[in-house]
Amino acid sequence: MISKNKIKIAIVLALAITLTACQSLPGGDARKNPPQPDLRVKKNLEEGKGFRLDNVIGGKGGTNFEFASSNELWRASLDTIDFMPLLSANYSGGIIITDWYSDQPNESVKITLRFLSNEVRSDAINIKVFYKKCDKLMNCVISESNGNLKKEIKKEILKKAAIYKKQTKDKNFKEYEITDIKD
Repeated sequence: MISKNKIKIAIVLALAITLTACQSLPGGDARKNPPQPDLRVKKNLEEGKGFRLDNVIGGKGGTNFEFASSNELWRASLDTIDFMPLLSANYSGGIIITDWYSDQPNESVKITLRFLSNEVRSDAINIKVFYKKCDKLMNCVISESNGNLKKEIKKEILKKAAIYKKQTKDKNFKEYEITDIKD
């Protein structure tokens, strides 16, 4: 025998499907999309688009996930400080913290990178450099520096990010060119 709760759930689901079937799904502009189906699918996946049940049943919509590998500033930062051990790297929190690094006895350096924007701009990243100097008795003094290392790291990160951005733009442009034009 079927319980009353199961019948109620079945009725609610049937009504929800029936009522949402009349709602139009978001479409696309054919002029802005590649004509080949496999390229359209690839482009939609890269942009985080797709059909989601949340959108149909009145949820707040899907989330557009951006992966760290697609963020030029994040990639350039990791590539620039790859010689240092990482203590924490949190893409969603927008922060990279290195562990203490030393190539000289009794001196260490630690770097913190905070991302304020995904854009490749000089004000999109905040860099802090800390130095730790210890004497022979392991009495250590930690201080923040605004010296040359901070400027050099920022310059290198922005230079690499600009190169990554150009490579991505060139790759995407070539990928969606129409090559099968017939007269």
